[in-house]
Amino acid sequence: MLYKTQGVCSSEIEFNVVDGKLNGVTYYGGCHGNLQGISRLVEGMEVQEVISKLGGIRCGSKDTSCPDQLARALKQYLARS
Repeated sequence: MLYKTQGVCSSEIEFNVVDGKLNGVTYYGGCHGNLQGISRLVEGMEVQEVISKLGGIRCGSKDTSCPDQLARALKQYLARS
């Protein structure tokens, strides 16, 4: 799935879900090192676990963050499945 982010430095997040587990997370734009780290940490995690761990994280005064955007993308994915 390709998700267009809102309110953060990254522009899109691409990911796959296989058997309820997240894999192949790629952020486009944003802080490459940090986002690469997030991508590796969530690899193979259950979708619901990623949502619960990353949802609601804020970046400075913003209402969202790149990790929160991934949680929102996963919620959207689940709503469509």
